[in-house]
Amino acid sequence: MNSDKILKNILFIASLLILLISGAMVFSLVRGSMTSIHEFGWKFLFSSEWNPTKGEEEYGALLFIAGTLFTSVLALVIALPLAFSTSLFVAEYFRNTRMASIVSTLVDLLAGIPSIIYGLWGFYILRPFIVSIGLTPQGYGIFTSGLILAIMIVPYATSLSNTTIMMVSNELKEAAYSLGATRLEVIWNVILPNARSGITASYVLAFGRALGETLAVTMLIGNANIIPTGLFSTGNTMASVIANQFGEASGLQLSALIEIGLLLFVITTIINAVGKFIIKRFA
Repeated sequence: MNSDKILKNILFIASLLILLISGAMVFSLVRGSMTSIHEFGWKFLFSSEWNPTKGEEEYGALLFIAGTLFTSVLALVIALPLAFSTSLFVAEYFRNTRMASIVSTLVDLLAGIPSIIYGLWGFYILRPFIVSIGLTPQGYGIFTSGLILAIMIVPYATSLSNTTIMMVSNELKEAAYSLGATRLEVIWNVILPNARSGITASYVLAFGRALGETLAVTMLIGNANIIPTGLFSTGNTMASVIANQFGEASGLQLSALIEIGLLLFVITTIINAVGKFIIKRFA
């Protein structure tokens, strides 16, 4: 057996193993959710009740879906201009300079910081600051967790955007400059039209990253089982409620938490698939 065939078999086994692990995850989530699915059906998606009292148990995922969307959308709105500006700085304005290399290294460093560190920073620095300026009495809530999430996803959005902007043909940019275009005109009329698919995909994938964040959000959102009424309201997300209650849950409550995990898995899978589709379809 030659080396090429050995390598091919190793790659095939590795790919098959990934598929088996993914399938096992889906199977275990569906199996663990069956009690909740049989008990509540589609009502689970649209109910905002979460009552773990024995004999009166009633569970619904709506309030956690709302909290997840509030924090993730807010994070994306805050992160978008930061990531876009950083991408232009690194990949266009200061491309191939020492300054761009330093900024790019710092962005990569931020991407590698564990989420618990972000949570600690948010809890001891960001939360007291928000209290001091009078936004919320205790510093917990959608705004605080959304802001820390934005900082967390900026590196993910920036990294892919950098690559996409750098892939824009130099010939196209030089042709625009030769016609008298300014740097801003080149960005809006040459770079963005050619890089928009990759940039859009980077924000979609960053949004998917924000949806599943657990520890940092759990430490800052307030963990109140209510539908958020505004940016400065407390709430709960799909990931944070699992983190808070899974260790002590049993029976129907445990099954409901696993079903929330299944929903989160499905949502993030769809978001990631959309991002990959945009890259393949429009790149």
